[in-house]
Amino acid sequence: MSVNIVAFGNERDGFSEDNQQPSLIWSYLRRSALISQIDSSLSASHVGNPVFTEYQACVFGNVRLVVHDCPVWDIFDSDWYTSCRLIGGADIIVIKYSVNDKTSFQELKDSYVPMVKKALNHCSVPVIISAIGARKNGVPCTCPLCTSDRRSCVTTSEGVQLAKELGATYLELHTLNDFYIQKYFGGVLEYFMIQSLNQKSSEKMKKRKKTQKCHRVPPPQLEQPEKMPILKGEASHYNADLHNLLCCCQCADVAFYPEDLSTAVEAHKIILCSVSQLFMLLFGVKSPSDAHDASIMQLAQSLFAVEAGDPFPSSPRGVPPCVPPVRVVVKDSIFCSCLPDILHFIYSGAFQWERLEEDIKKKLKDPEKTEHVLEKVKCILKTPGKLNTVKECRSHQIKRLYNTSLRLFFNTPVLADVIFKIQGATVPAHRAVLVARCEVMAAMFNGNYLEANSVLVPVYGVSKDTFLSFLEYLYTDSCFPASILQAMSLLICAEMYQVMRLQHICELYIITQLQSMPSRELASTSLSIVSLLKKAKFHNSDCLSTWLLHFIATNYLIFSQKPEFQELSVEERNFVEMHRWPSNLYLKQLADYRNYIHSQKCHCTVM
Repeated sequence: MSVNIVAFGNERDGFSEDNQQPSLIWSYLRRSALISQIDSSLSASHVGNPVFTEYQACVFGNVRLVVHDCPVWDIFDSDWYTSCRLIGGADIIVIKYSVNDKTSFQELKDSYVPMVKKALNHCSVPVIISAIGARKNGVPCTCPLCTSDRRSCVTTSEGVQLAKELGATYLELHTLNDFYIQKYFGGVLEYFMIQSLNQKSSEKMKKRKKTQKCHRVPPPQLEQPEKMPILKGEASHYNADLHNLLCCCQCADVAFYPEDLSTAVEAHKIILCSVSQLFMLLFGVKSPSDAHDASIMQLAQSLFAVEAGDPFPSSPRGVPPCVPPVRVVVKDSIFCSCLPDILHFIYSGAFQWERLEEDIKKKLKDPEKTEHVLEKVKCILKTPGKLNTVKECRSHQIKRLYNTSLRLFFNTPVLADVIFKIQGATVPAHRAVLVARCEVMAAMFNGNYLEANSVLVPVYGVSKDTFLSFLEYLYTDSCFPASILQAMSLLICAEMYQVMRLQHICELYIITQLQSMPSRELASTSLSIVSLLKKAKFHNSDCLSTWLLHFIATNYLIFSQKPEFQELSVEERNFVEMHRWPSNLYLKQLADYRNYIHSQKCHCTVM
């Protein structure tokens, strides 16, 4: 390791009588106790004039010290390449000048310092500026032809300003004796030499580590597992299903007539009773004694009249489907003319109040009549004991009437017109809801099938609990499986009746539950993922079956140790092996790397 020092400038006064005094660099090398084996040589320019003196010595025992001492600045003018090469290879730069030679200092400051800065080119090389000599206080001559002004002194502030321009360390050496050479200048120079050696040692260590790292066997990189297929949920069409039920008039069990019986508007008791206490009273779901609000009873009597004798007949329980709809006469002719719009509002979810207002205004074209009809609608839909305001009707407070109110009629015989027989038990239901929500049941109850004219309908292939969960979804548009196996059973039932949205909900539930299962639980669970895969394939759940194959491949190390892994078909096994994580290649690389690390430890040179 070596330290290169380049010194520029002349510390002697050009007009001094003592031109034979030793230079600053030579004085330091000759007097320092840290320097040994000094050798010097003189280098000349291409014209033969001396340019710099090169000293070679040893410092700190075995560190090679190379010093280039350039007493004249002409090297920057005559040989720019050599000067740049010297500065580029320098670890420390020393700039010297005499405090009694103002002209030389000014030339240094104006001409050569910019060249030094350019040659440094933002390199972080420490620079030491040494102002040498004791200032002489003689007054210079003012004659313009006299050269005695060279003896004008360079002030300390000027030297410090020059050091700031170069980012250098400023020293003043009044004489080249032992104190200034060894203690002052030598101490600063040796500090920078130590800093340079530390930096070189650090860079050498980094280079060695980088070289070793290049030759070291890198650990294998574990790639990320393949992204699992994304299952997208299907948007709810609950309100649209019930609105379509009104439009197609299937399973209608009530018909509204004006007083002249000229026209009929068909509807469904179960839908009307799910949104209004008034219709519950009208169709006998509730008795007059159950009414907590007398105004509802009064409105029912003033607005509607049920034919067939009893204005409030008992609820038809198990009435055959051939029984004609109940006839209800609307006593208010204005309200009756707007009844189709009101029914569309109710069947659409009863939350588009502004649209109902617009439709009635267009039809009646009379503000008083419009207000009259809207007030009756609010009274029909209001909560017992509480009057709905227009603001409440426009809000979303009654937006979900069906999936909260239809739940009241789920698995109850009230207004039921069909009974399912399953596993020795009976489950009552309502044809209108089933037809609206399930296309298979719509075809079953309205086609040339035995179920179309039967009250008792047997169900095979599913358990009672699964079928109840299926019916609950039809009534409420919500599904809450208790386990993965129950979700799979419900998925099979949904596929049987072609309710695709329920099938997607079950798929998402199974995927969410499996993804949240920790690896330890996945390894110890008795749940057979391969069995789920085969059921998903058999029941045409392509999205779930594809996801389960990716799930097995991603957790290959867990499932490959289970007996059920052998139940995979050849095609499924090939897929899993192709997409397995981690891959065979990674496991082989990992084994090779472990062997390499073991061999390196056995031949460790440190321990």
